[in-house]
Amino acid sequence: MSKTKLWLNKFVIAINKTLTIVLDALFPVRCLGCGKFDEWICSRCHTRLPILTEQKCPNCKKHTTKNGEICPACLKNSNQTFDGVFVASYYHDPLLKKAIHYYKYRFVHDLSEPLALLLAQALQNSTLPTFDIIIPVPLHSRRERWRGFNQVSSLAKELDLQIPLITDILIRVRYTVPQVKMKNKNDRQKNLTNAFAIKNKSQVKDKNILLIDDVITTGTTLSECSMVLKRSGAKSVFCLVLARE
Repeated sequence: MSKTKLWLNKFVIAINKTLTIVLDALFPVRCLGCGKFDEWICSRCHTRLPILTEQKCPNCKKHTTKNGEICPACLKNSNQTFDGVFVASYYHDPLLKKAIHYYKYRFVHDLSEPLALLLAQALQNSTLPTFDIIIPVPLHSRRERWRGFNQVSSLAKELDLQIPLITDILIRVRYTVPQVKMKNKNDRQKNLTNAFAIKNKSQVKDKNILLIDDVITTGTTLSECSMVLKRSGAKSVFCLVLARE
């Protein structure tokens, strides 16, 4: 990394820290559910977050499948490259939707802990296979500097499943327009084509991988990441997300 980029990174981090201190002073931390001070999601409100009791096919979203696998009806025509998507909760739950918004767009890093706890609680209802490694969906370095952290990596670290977490093997090599700005699936696909790469194929070869993201909409991001991982020799790729938009 050049001295200019290193200086820029330090400057952005310093600005983000200063901004956090100012915002904390002006707007004290309060539970997004009940307004209780000093916690973003208090323990009482956290127990009210719904956990999905059954998983749906990530392609048609109609048929119930084991661990969010692609249903037999969709399997022949699906262009998804992952083996399944396990969804923890409902995106339209008011508290969860608000928490995800604060986490991603107001950069509230401390929400990684209660959101990771929700993932862990949902996994208790799963019969997912044993995984060799966990990989978070990466951010481009430019967007990570702007946000101050990779929210998905933070989720994965807080999840702490006692499985090796590798945050630097799947990388985003091309800056893209945020997917949230695109509603058309074809546009999303074009936007992410050749956006991801693997740094060391030997680390994923013959591995069962748990790929983590925050939210799934069309599945394009997860599918592109899974394709890169499988082309590099991954044995299987299951995805874990907080919710489906």
